[in-house]
Amino acid sequence: MAKKQDGNPYIIIFALWLLVFAASSQVMVISPILPRISEQLGTPLEILGNLVTVYAVMVGVFAIIMGPLSDKIGRRKILLIGTGGITISLFLHGLVDTFWGLMVVRALAGMAGGVLSGAAVAYVGDYFPYEKRGWANGWIMSGIAMGQILGIPLGTLLADVSGFRIPFVLFGGIMGLTFILTYLKVPQPNVELSTDKITFKGAFNKYLKLLERSDVRAVALAYVVMFLSVSVYVVYLPTWLEETFGVSGTAIASLFFVGGIANVITGPIAGRISDRIGRKSIIIISCLGLSFIMLITTYVITDFWIAYIIFFATMVLIAMRISPFQALSTQLIKSDNRGSLMSLLVAIGQVGYGVGGSVAGPFYVESGYVSNTFIGTIMILVMAYIVWKHVPEPELKQTKQ
Repeated sequence: MAKKQDGNPYIIIFALWLLVFAASSQVMVISPILPRISEQLGTPLEILGNLVTVYAVMVGVFAIIMGPLSDKIGRRKILLIGTGGITISLFLHGLVDTFWGLMVVRALAGMAGGVLSGAAVAYVGDYFPYEKRGWANGWIMSGIAMGQILGIPLGTLLADVSGFRIPFVLFGGIMGLTFILTYLKVPQPNVELSTDKITFKGAFNKYLKLLERSDVRAVALAYVVMFLSVSVYVVYLPTWLEETFGVSGTAIASLFFVGGIANVITGPIAGRISDRIGRKSIIIISCLGLSFIMLITTYVITDFWIAYIIFFATMVLIAMRISPFQALSTQLIKSDNRGSLMSLLVAIGQVGYGVGGSVAGPFYVESGYVSNTFIGTIMILVMAYIVWKHVPEPELKQTKQ
């Protein structure tokens, strides 16, 4: 029988939602404001993708480091460390005046983001029963959608008016509020914690033991190609639209607003449906649909208004797979190793995102945005195959929400 959990689940969902909103907004805002960063820091466009890479690499490294620690001391303490760290690092963005200075503070934000990433998803796995994790993840991950609806448009407009630094400071303030709410209202879940001594060798062996499992390897590889496909497709999409159709930052902001609406509608619905019918089929359908959208992007967007339709469909399909895939992943392992698993998956996923950010710029400059869409298409089809062929579907027990 599951242990009774302390705290109000709805307040907990809101706290984690606010965390996801601020954390995702400060990541996603990079893409639409790349032209502003290039102008204000005098930086060549093709190297700006490294801002994505340095963040992703640091997220990956620190997710790996903090995974075993979160299994030892609990998710709540890790969430407090992460929200506090990212608050400070985002405020430091307001002080940078060179590209390399921006690289440093993005690295600091990535360190704190790495602390947060695995623990936030693992907290859902610890606190909510498997039959409700799709529902919980759906609402929490809708924070990403609200980031697109409110955070990214607002951040893009602020960058146009007041400079690229201001959006990061804004999201730092919101993350500070998240720290306070987490401290006051988010309890440590009543789950078994690891009793292992934390050592470098012990943590390394723990990850190796996880990767000995074929289901973990399959999910890890799926994370890599999922993040790579999104990164290589999305990072330079706003830049391509600006250069092709001569639109403003305001127009790009409105595009993310429309995409956010798609996300906020789809996420909770997909989560609840996956609680009833299973996760794999929804994930695979999402991947196949997204591969088609990516492939046709540059051919069908002959006028900027068509980009709204394409981006809306893209966000629907991305949102379809997020909460089901996370819910499925959390069930692969027991609570005393769940933080390590989720941190491993986040780290590996960030490798994919970082690689995508690094290759997106050179491909865009040398071969045009069509090359970005082609790479994204191939990678998302690879993910669909991995999930279909090699990822198991945990058994669902039907309960009332």
